Amino acid sequence: MLVIPSIDLAGGRSRIVHWPGAAAGIGAPTDRPEVIAERFVAQGARAIHLVDFDGARQGRPVNLDVVGRVAARVGVPLQVAGGMEGADNVRLAFAAGATRVVLAMGIADDRETLRACVEVAGDWLAVGLDPRPERFAEYPWKRLRRPTFDEVTAELAGLGVRRFVLSHGGSTPDRALPERALVERLVRDLDVEVVVAGGVVDLAGIRQLRDAGLAGILLGEVLLSGRIDYPAAVEAAA
Repeated sequence: MLVIPSIDLAGGRSRIVHWPGAAAGIGAPTDRPEVIAERFVAQGARAIHLVDFDGARQGRPVNLDVVGRVAARVGVPLQVAGGMEGADNVRLAFAAGATRVVLAMGIADDRETLRACVEVAGDWLAVGLDPRPERFAEYPWKRLRRPTFDEVTAELAGLGVRRFVLSHGGSTPDRALPERALVERLVRDLDVEVVVAGGVVDLAGIRQLRDAGLAGILLGEVLLSGRIDYPAAVEAAA
């Protein structure tokens, strides 16, 4: 299972300063995404996830110059989320240096746009989903009947989506992590790649997920703050 550092972008910078040595007063803090990405790649990261917060709010890519700076500094795949919904947006992200894109959950209600994005990105396209039952049910679906999680994932897979990012961690209110059975069902029944974003706060959480068949786990603040040491996270995921 890959441990993929996740960097939130806003105004051309990382929303969280990376300073793993803060507690000991060592090292140098930085909010430059390209420097943060380079640090993690030097520690063995095999992919980097970038979240364009400005792009998510505006519905179009905003921090593509940052994507370009990161791409110029590291030689690993870059996965970009935030404002990617639209074939032209995907093309712009790829032109900037992204190798993978993640579309928001609402794309499930826009088949025409999804098909166009799949045509551009192919297997390098993922859809982010919040699997928590209450959140999924409360989502403002543009349908006569609210779909189930299994129905939506089957629809998306049928339209060519081969990757899912389960966002916001837990699938039930009292759980920090997705149910292992849910992950295993997706991998087995739909033959898709599943990555989990968030919900992990320690090495035990990583170990809990590693045997579920996940392709990877996205870790943001816990890595940037130094709460989880990246090499230790990789070891726990092995």
